[in-house]
Amino acid sequence: MKPATAAKKLGVYLDATPEEFREGVVSRDELDALQADPPEWLRELRRNGPHPRQVVADRLGVSISGLARAEITEPLTTAQITTLKEEPPEWLVRERATRAEAQREEARVRAQRTEQATQPARTPQPERTRQPARAAKRRGPRVGS
Repeated sequence: MKPATAAKKLGVYLDATPEEFREGVVSRDELDALQADPPEWLRELRRNGPHPRQVVADRLGVSISGLARAEITEPLTTAQITTLKEEPPEWLVRERATRAEAQREEARVRAQRTEQATQPARTPQPERTRQPARAAKRRGPRVGS
């Protein structure tokens, strides 16, 4: 697989990986080996960053869209994320509330669907359709009206 795909699966920022990782191709076996026994560079990246958007969003408790609305486009390090969490700016408080509301709504919809799935299926009543009005029969051409 491409290095970008492997980096995404590993949860690391591609540009921060070693050059030999970026230049090569990663097989599934190599990816499995990296996940099972990560080398020091991978442990260091996961620990300190810089982190890709998805990781930054998860650690801050916001969506990727929330990062974009706040104009956070660059990868952040663990130290930068910690600073934001300790002294949350207004946008972070607002985006956390937005994400929490979205998660509550998703849970409500999921519960509603589960409830509907567990209820016995109702037999649908056949729809009554109205018969179309019959056209009057014409008996030949009309004469002289």
